Amino acid sequence: MQKLKWTTHADLAIRKTPSVGREEYLDHMTFKANQRPLFTEIFGPLLGLKEEWEEQGATPQELDFSAFTYRCEARGGVPVNTGRSGGYPEQLIEETTEHKIWRDGLGRTMKLPKETATLALPLDYPVKTMDDWLKIKPWYEFSEERLAGDWEATARKIREQDRVVGVNIPGGFDEPRQLLGEEELCIAYYEQPELIHDILETIGDTAFRVLDTVSSAVQIDRLFVHEDMAGKSGPLAGPLQIKEFIAPYYRKAWDLLQSRGARLFDQDSDGDMNAVIDAFLDAGVNCMHPMEPAANMDIVKIREQYDTRLAFYGGIDKHVIRRSKQEIVDELEYKIPPMVKTGGCVLALDHRIPNGTPLENYRFYLEKAWEIMNREAGL
Repeated sequence: MQKLKWTTHADLAIRKTPSVGREEYLDHMTFKANQRPLFTEIFGPLLGLKEEWEEQGATPQELDFSAFTYRCEARGGVPVNTGRSGGYPEQLIEETTEHKIWRDGLGRTMKLPKETATLALPLDYPVKTMDDWLKIKPWYEFSEERLAGDWEATARKIREQDRVVGVNIPGGFDEPRQLLGEEELCIAYYEQPELIHDILETIGDTAFRVLDTVSSAVQIDRLFVHEDMAGKSGPLAGPLQIKEFIAPYYRKAWDLLQSRGARLFDQDSDGDMNAVIDAFLDAGVNCMHPMEPAANMDIVKIREQYDTRLAFYGGIDKHVIRRSKQEIVDELEYKIPPMVKTGGCVLALDHRIPNGTPLENYRFYLEKAWEIMNREAGL
């Protein structure tokens, strides 16, 4: 096996030159205007692809993606903390050439296979009962330290640079999942509902207090939440769980920010989210990504169903670009024209570019995408 040269998330980061201003982006994504199509690369390559492309003759600029042309916005995040604040000291348990094992700030045993992944997975979790949660609950409660630093000046600078001003909150599914694990969380919805309510009420109260202070001082444009709560067979929580547990948490943050001018509530979740789109729209979400076709997230059909209620970015099948050029054209001709017509979409591959994607195919994909976008937009 070839030894990898680019092994971390930072190594796989890509360089883009944003050319879309804040107002144009926000108007486009909220269906207020549709001046021209938007197009980007959301995540970049999977582990190992850069080595493949280097063997195929990629230039340094192609390897960091600065050689490629996109049309996208610039963003900036306000440096405040709405999530965990505190924890245990991290402790290395074992490190070999193949893997690394350590204990993280939540006390979980984490394992990272170095040759196949850039994100570690937990082997155990800290919360099984209400008593377990109460021990670490102070890490999620409000303190002034969450607003330490010159966040206001940073936010104003982002705005002055014509970038979208954003804030994050912990996932309503994802954060309890980090504490309990997926299986135990899904059981706890039924067997320990008071535990999940207390976790989300605590996180929600903290997020509200932080965001109240921030949005009183500076204009926030975008609220972001990471969930990753679905696979190809569907979401791990259904509409009833979202309505009971997650929606009150979402609404507490979003209603505040929206009342003060925020325009996008963007949720990140892979997998088939069709069964819960309506529930999340009711909870305030108005933008989703990355819209994976392999998980039945067809942006053409979803746009037909939800019209201007839901914006999104992504949606182009990442697997198609390692197939034939005709299949690439077919995918782009199906997806691009309706998205250019309606707006409310930043076209992009639906996740990281998979291994086995020829560099020549990626170049062709970009060339053909721009040809179709410009044709449809009359540019």
